[in-house]
Order: sequence, then structure tokens, then C-alpha cells
Amino acid sequence: MLSAGLPQGAVPRLERPGPLRDRVYEALLELITTRALRPGQHLVESELAGHLGVSRQPVREALQRLNTEGWVDLRPAQGAFVHEPTEAEADQLLTVRTLLEAEAARLAAANAAGAGVAALESLCAEGEKAVAADEVDEAVALNAAFHAKIMELAGNTVLAGLAAQVDRRVRWYYTPVARQRGRQSWIEHRELIAAITARDEQLATRLMREHTEHTRRSYHEQAGS
Repeated sequence: MLSAGLPQGAVPRLERPGPLRDRVYEALLELITTRALRPGQHLVESELAGHLGVSRQPVREALQRLNTEGWVDLRPAQGAFVHEPTEAEADQLLTVRTLLEAEAARLAAANAAGAGVAALESLCAEGEKAVAADEVDEAVALNAAFHAKIMELAGNTVLAGLAAQVDRRVRWYYTPVARQRGRQSWIEHRELIAAITARDEQLATRLMREHTEHTRRSYHEQAGS
């Protein structure tokens, strides 16, 4: 067992073909996003390299990139640690997310079509099953897919590009409250689908704003407990 605390088999060994440093970066970012590597956790290059089946060099390069992007803190004479987000950081990002998602919901309602609504219905059904089975990681992934689908249905590439920049951090903040939000989150998703289906732009906007606000409030409650 690694002292880094990763469960055995959490990440498959990386295949050699392709830009290895990029694949190591993506693997580490996914582990951080899903909180397999937890905020504040010490990241030991040699252990991560062994777990991923690579040399230390691509791990070092990936950690430097993650540091630049704010996912990892490099501390002199101490090493690398997963960044611990402050409540202010979380609040700022989740506030921006609310603005982006509310506009996406409005545009999705304006552009509502049968195939798009059906895709939302399918994701919602899968999410409800994941919650019922207490599959938290699956529920988090499906939640992200549901919101991404609404962004896609909005049909605004600039908006989608901005949302993509915050998507990973939204997942990072959502993971610790996923169980707490649980079934209620998917009830709210059902209400959003109904508003989008009815092409009610005003209602879809309001529901999405309330939905993302519930997540923001849940995060702060969890962080303060």
C-alpha cells in the first residue's frame, strides 16, 4: 500500500505510446478531481511513478503543471501536496458556475428538441439508479454529464468553452457533498427537464440558479462541519 493512500488498482498502468507526460497529468488530475488523492495529501514522486508504471520524470513534469494550474502546491524542502481550496475559492468558482449554468439552461429551453430532452431523461434515470445504489463516484460522473448535456443543448460554443474551464473544479467541489445532495439533486434535475421540455426559459433559468445555489450552500455547510 502506498503511503500516498491510493487504493491498489485505482489507476491502471499507463500505456507507453503517446505523450506520456500528458497522460500522467490527466491521470493525476482525475485522481485529484475524484478525491482519490485528497486535499492536503503529500504526493511522493517515486510512489506515484511506481503506481502509474512510469519513471519519475513525467510525474515531476505533471506535478509542475498541476502546480501552475492551482491543483497542487509545491512547498520548498517539503515536496508536493494536493491543494486545499479555501471557502473563498470555492465560493467564487461556484458563483461563476451559477451564472454559466443558468444561461445554459435558458438557451437549452429556447432550443429544446426531442432528442436532447431524451438524452437528459436517460442521464437522469441513470443518476437516480446510482444514488439508489449509493454509487457516489458514478453519481458524480453522471451529474457532470447531465450538466454538460444542458450546456451542449444551449448551442453556444463560447459559453461551453467557459464552462469547460471550470468543469473539473466543479466536480472537485461537488464530490464531497454528492451523498448529502443525493436524491434531492436528481429531483431538481427532473424539474429542470420539465422546464426545458416546456420551453419555459424563465423557469429553467430560475431552477438552475436555485439548483447550483443548493450545491454551493451544501459545500459550505460540509466545509464548516
